[in-house]
Amino acid sequence: MQKPLVAVVGKPNVGKSTFFNKVCGGRISIVSDMPGVTRDRIYADAEWLGKKFTLVDTGGIQLKSDDAMFRHIKEQAQIALDLADVILFFCDYKSGLTAEDWDVADLLRKTSKPVLLVVNKVDNFVGADLTDFYSLGLGDFFPIAAEQKQGFGDLLDKVTSFFPEFQDDEEDDAIKIAVVGKPNAGKSSLVNKILGYDRTIVSEMAGTTRDAIDTPFTYQGRRYVIIDTAGMRKKRSIEEGSVEQYSVMRSLNAVRRADVCLIVMDANEGLSEQDVKIAGFIHDEGKPSVVVVNKWDLVEKDTHTVETFKKKLACDLAFMDYFRYITVSALTGQRVSKLLEEVNYVYAKSTFRCTTGTLNDAVTDAIRAVEPPARNGRRAKIKYATQASTCPPTFVFFCNNASLVHFSYRRYLENYLRRAFSLDGTPIRLVFRDGSEKDE
Repeated sequence: MQKPLVAVVGKPNVGKSTFFNKVCGGRISIVSDMPGVTRDRIYADAEWLGKKFTLVDTGGIQLKSDDAMFRHIKEQAQIALDLADVILFFCDYKSGLTAEDWDVADLLRKTSKPVLLVVNKVDNFVGADLTDFYSLGLGDFFPIAAEQKQGFGDLLDKVTSFFPEFQDDEEDDAIKIAVVGKPNAGKSSLVNKILGYDRTIVSEMAGTTRDAIDTPFTYQGRRYVIIDTAGMRKKRSIEEGSVEQYSVMRSLNAVRRADVCLIVMDANEGLSEQDVKIAGFIHDEGKPSVVVVNKWDLVEKDTHTVETFKKKLACDLAFMDYFRYITVSALTGQRVSKLLEEVNYVYAKSTFRCTTGTLNDAVTDAIRAVEPPARNGRRAKIKYATQASTCPPTFVFFCNNASLVHFSYRRYLENYLRRAFSLDGTPIRLVFRDGSEKDE
């Protein structure tokens, strides 16, 4: 059973994102005094008194603005309203009612969904004159102070009263896919094409996506969560303390919590230094990945184009020679349907587990083929190996002296195991320890 959906709407800068973060228990949505920071709708799971639901933060609605970005925000907010089970309409007590509040109220009167009026920034409940807010014609309202979490109890009690009594508590086994890359590489267009609808705002202006946006979906009976992230520019290009800096932090955090990463690059620009740095971060985090060469339809091709591109990728990504890549066009949909096959493939590789006997057979064959080199007249002896964990596959080798295992031999064993178990698409970790398994 799908969790009830609660949408938070209102004009810009009324405290929607602050409320969203406080209820969900983390800085998920970026908070800033500058209006218009939240642009797409942002989902997070929440719980109140045992009742679970999904909260949706939306961009500030300005219905009469001619700005193209605010038109996109209105469309995203409208989708949230259409999907929601309960709607929270936020107003600002300190600024009082404005024409924008009336515009949003007029929009909400047309829906048949439950609408709760929330008056935020009421720091002192005693003596506060809130009578003006009755004029919106939305009935009783809930005064709160989101920053101090005051008034949350009554509001959430009312919100959850609209939920069905029975809620399915099945474990979330969805594969989390982080879509990462430089600004304007086509990440949001790719996400929208995979989902089959406009989930995130797409614009020619770089930096449109500012938050890491989670969207659950199902494909061929399997559950996924796709995470569209903000484009990551070079560190020196980002102003200290800016919204963009927080956006990049969200993107890096999305990589850490993802099961699979799609590294999206622009085929016209080729693999840049920044693309390589992003790939390096994903490699260091131990995440399986697919290099997605987007805008392939715009590349002038001949019989050698694909092979030339592959060689260039292999050269630039030599540190992660296990990489898999696919050429796509988010605009035309070319080969986008193959992406989830690649996701499933590399995820299966990252969750690979072999028996101890099978692993030691492979290690024995590797040592017979090439013995560890001697160092200062002494030679490392590998006594035993075992697989310690998955995601990424991690193998522990017990030796007479781990310091005698040269890095080149470690690399040799890594490549041997990768070939023996077909572990392409995912990093693998090799750990060398002194002693035996019994010693451990």
